[in-house]
Amino acid sequence: MTAVDTADVQVRLEPWSQDDFWLLQRLNTPEMTEHLGGPETEEQVVTRHGRYLRLEAGQMYRVTLAGTGDTVGSIGMWERDWREGTVWETGWGVLPEFQGRGLAVAAARALVEAARAAGGHRYLHAFPSQDHPASNAVCRRAGFELLGAVEFEYPKDHWITSNDWRVDLGV
Repeated sequence: MTAVDTADVQVRLEPWSQDDFWLLQRLNTPEMTEHLGGPETEEQVVTRHGRYLRLEAGQMYRVTLAGTGDTVGSIGMWERDWREGTVWETGWGVLPEFQGRGLAVAAARALVEAARAAGGHRYLHAFPSQDHPASNAVCRRAGFELLGAVEFEYPKDHWITSNDWRVDLGV
């Protein structure tokens, strides 16, 4: 994979809608969920879609290319109780045919700005598995600070060693 300067990559974050269920299905493959405990059942994907639509604090987004409107993935933020109190947590996925172009980095930078605008919490965290080099590279390139390794439960009853990456939102 070639490193891409994201200065010229522009994405838009579109609020998650009822019509975005297909994207969850596309992101629910063995390759896309390898570091997340594997694919979910159809029932779990339906439940996840409902949670995305009903988030009370935070927002899920469909990531699109600014120039074409093509959907390239998803990203979002939600509340989590963490060491310093309640924080924003983020996670993302980019469809395989769009990977390696700096789109996840651009989306993460856009999400940092959305989290700042939303207010409410000083920090935004990401917890990629230590053995997921691409997601850790996204955090580094998007300006997150590496705090260290943590034991992290995701999905429920599945423990992994993750890196704790943080952005100070200055709120």
